[in-house]
Amino acid sequence: MDNVINVAAIVGRIKEVKGFKSDRQVADFLGVSKGTVSNWMTRNSIDFPLVINKLPEVDLNWLLTGRGTPIHRPNHVSSELAEGEMQIIHRPRAIEALKDRSVPLYDVTAAANLRTIFDNKHQFVLGRIVIPNIPTCDGAVYVSGDSMYPLLKSGDIVGYKEIHSLDSIIYGEMYLVAFDLDGDEYLTVKYINRSDREDCIKLVSYNQYHSPQDIPVKSVTALAIVKFSIRRNMML
Repeated sequence: MDNVINVAAIVGRIKEVKGFKSDRQVADFLGVSKGTVSNWMTRNSIDFPLVINKLPEVDLNWLLTGRGTPIHRPNHVSSELAEGEMQIIHRPRAIEALKDRSVPLYDVTAAANLRTIFDNKHQFVLGRIVIPNIPTCDGAVYVSGDSMYPLLKSGDIVGYKEIHSLDSIIYGEMYLVAFDLDGDEYLTVKYINRSDREDCIKLVSYNQYHSPQDIPVKSVTALAIVKFSIRRNMML
């Protein structure tokens, strides 16, 4: 799966959902010049906040990746920890039973690292999030940084399922990755792709301003696939 932003494809989806036939119509709708739209496609860079604000009724995942359907179908979560719209990041290939599930929200800062949370599931719990009809998750944490913007923003909550073997990696999916480099511990949310370097994996951001990074497999200390996110600007 190709996780690189394709601006030409995004412009094409805007045409599709609005019934436009030309780049000029897209430009007029967004309130920019046709040259701006052309430059976006040439540089493969786009003003995401502008596009998203102009298309609130369109599903963000579909607009950016082409996956899913154009119609935005909001899902909501409400608890003492967070209230607002939930975005499904991962849908499992196997159908799971649908029922209400409670997901523990962990304080990864207090735990110091993701491995500590995996090994001590009854500690560092800030509370629990109740989300109807969600695939089974082992926990949730706050994320920081902008490497996955605009899919994720700093302060968003992501729910995850622990991965206990690197052989279980589904390349192209989004993961929480904890790793150690030269004695320093890192925790990041990235797509995992295959690396051209032996015994390495490639961490890929959605944000085009973050370059892909190859890290040694042996440096990975904890791994979890991302199942859902809750947007920060909806939180109490």
